[in-house]
Amino acid sequence: MNLDMATLLPNLAKASYLIAAVLFILGIKRMSSPVTARKGIVQAGIGMVLATLATFAITGGHNLGLILGAIALGVIPTWLWGKKVAMTDMPQMVALFNGMGGGSAAAIGAGEMIKFVQTGASPSKTTLVLAVVGALIGAISMSGSIIAWAKLDGRMDKRFTFPGQQYFNLLVFVATLAIGAMLVMKLEVPLIVAFFVLALLVGILMTLPIGGADMPVVISLFNAFTGLAVAFEGYVMQIEALIIAGMVVGAAGMLLTQLMAKAMNRPISGVLFSNFGGGGQSAADIQGSQKPIEASDAASLLYLAEKVIIVPGYGMAVAQAQHKIWELCKQLRERGKEIKFAIHPVAGRMPGHMNVLLAEAGVPYDLIVDMEEINPEFATCDVAIVIGANDVVNPVAKTDKSSPIYGMPILDVANARQVIVIKRGKGAGFAGIENALFYQDNCKMLYADGQAAAAALSTELKAIDGGGGH
Repeated sequence: MNLDMATLLPNLAKASYLIAAVLFILGIKRMSSPVTARKGIVQAGIGMVLATLATFAITGGHNLGLILGAIALGVIPTWLWGKKVAMTDMPQMVALFNGMGGGSAAAIGAGEMIKFVQTGASPSKTTLVLAVVGALIGAISMSGSIIAWAKLDGRMDKRFTFPGQQYFNLLVFVATLAIGAMLVMKLEVPLIVAFFVLALLVGILMTLPIGGADMPVVISLFNAFTGLAVAFEGYVMQIEALIIAGMVVGAAGMLLTQLMAKAMNRPISGVLFSNFGGGGQSAADIQGSQKPIEASDAASLLYLAEKVIIVPGYGMAVAQAQHKIWELCKQLRERGKEIKFAIHPVAGRMPGHMNVLLAEAGVPYDLIVDMEEINPEFATCDVAIVIGANDVVNPVAKTDKSSPIYGMPILDVANARQVIVIKRGKGAGFAGIENALFYQDNCKMLYADGQAAAAALSTELKAIDGGGGH
């Protein structure tokens, strides 16, 4: 039987795309658990390789040099950067790489629209609408992610506002939509250029007023945008793998954004259409003073405790203290103490940031507990150690209606019998809000770098009983 290669290759490619899409879905599903996340990443990677090879097959070697050059340009620098990046810099790297994904989708949309103009093709209105919408979302994701990266990397102020900002942003967005509608009616290169300039500006303006406390929500939202943009442009190019993978990533990103917004007590509409993130505002005046404690006294509290809960935050990441903290916890467990780690959904600078750090240190997954499950246990906790966390343990979220974080679910660390806060100084957290927890009678401040403090606690604990147990 003679095989028509012109027919066989496209069919094999479509079958490969379907298999790749299944691998994407299974991979993302496995990424939902730290136990299976590594296998999930490998599965999704295999799917991507398969989809890439299938694309090579159906192109017939056309522009092979450009394709290989683009792959090398994308893979080699990011591989080297990914191998060297510190865990503290992981959030900004994720933001930047996600922005590149959105930019790629926008570039595909621009390329397709320009090709339609040059060839005089007459695509369907559905194709044009999806090309424009995908390009819009991708461009917003790209420029917005770059601003998020600059804020996370300390290259830009956490929050930038000006009078009439919301109205100006709305005006630019409406103008972008108007030009997009004009492109659907008639494709012209000047309109395409104007559309992309305004779309990139929308992403910048949308992200400028966002405060530091909301950055995990922003990263998750732009991740969803990138997925949706890829899906829309996949339809324009009639590539099934892009459609399926983009929709899966977009749907997963939107669900995660919804969960993150709930954790911040903000509706999705507030995330999308308002200047959320009131960083820099002051909470109500707080009575009392911060009470310092020495490492030797803190170690004595731990020695006498039966139940200890660790609350990690971004300060732990900055200090690279996760390994020393786990060493301290292993000492406590050897002495028969009950140890758990309490994780707030938006602790750190990106979704799952603390989980990644603790997994890197080798903390067993069954000791890492989410906020809803751990909160009732603080009342029976002898000592809670807060290392680098600030806004996610701030009681004003429940008591001060004037606070920007009022109504945000927090970890109920204030209910513990004793609280030890490891902190380098007396400054406010990333959201710029004073923390009432630090002034409570049951709270003591261990002023030190996180790694040095954990090492000192470990040494003092050994000294209490000569390194033995009870």
